[in-house]
Amino acid sequence: MTFAATILTLYPEMFPGPLGVSLAGRALEEGKWSCETVQIRDFASDRHRTVDDTPAGGGAGMVLKADVLATALDSVADDRPIVAMTPRGKPITQARIRELAAGPGVILICGRFEGFDERLFEARPEIEQVSLADIVLSGGEPAALAILDACIRLLPGVMGAASSGAEESFEDGLLEYPQYTRPQQWEGRTIPEVLRSGDHVKIAAWRKQQAEDDTRLRRPDLWERYSGARAQPASGARRKKKDVDQ
Repeated sequence: MTFAATILTLYPEMFPGPLGVSLAGRALEEGKWSCETVQIRDFASDRHRTVDDTPAGGGAGMVLKADVLATALDSVADDRPIVAMTPRGKPITQARIRELAAGPGVILICGRFEGFDERLFEARPEIEQVSLADIVLSGGEPAALAILDACIRLLPGVMGAASSGAEESFEDGLLEYPQYTRPQQWEGRTIPEVLRSGDHVKIAAWRKQQAEDDTRLRRPDLWERYSGARAQPASGARRKKKDVDQ
């Protein structure tokens, strides 16, 4: 099954962009995913092909028109998830990326200017509003490229080793452990001895500890969720305790 990506954008020339090279580019050539762009401006009804207007209530910038965007979206909507790129959206997670990658594809809406007329989301509640990070970009296209790249690399046959996508940052709620390679010594720094020991049990334990330490120091938000999840008793354990109490 081909993962079908449709991107609604004012700048279709930005796609596939960097996704046309390396692993994603090879997968595109092999038909593992497809890339279709929709020029939002083509769905404007006036002779100037207007896609934006001044914000109601005043303020700087321009706002993308709900009527034009809805018409563009309706022309391609099917059973695929619809994702709008906006800093007002919910931060996307690796878990959500895996869900998208396991499906038939995705429709991405790239915002511009001051964002979307809110009535678009009220009228089309199936649209998922997504943020890439706590930053503001000049448009949704770079975020859409990043999300597509994250999905494409998880498609069957795209990465060389199936395990490559499993032992990475965010996959188990932690940042990935630090990596090393040859030469063994570089500028007075040596690869940790445990990684040269050949003892896979000790290596796994070291990597887990490093991942936990780095997550706790660098991403306390992730660490709080991870440690909170570990503290929750399993449902079976709760049932067993209840049975004993009875």
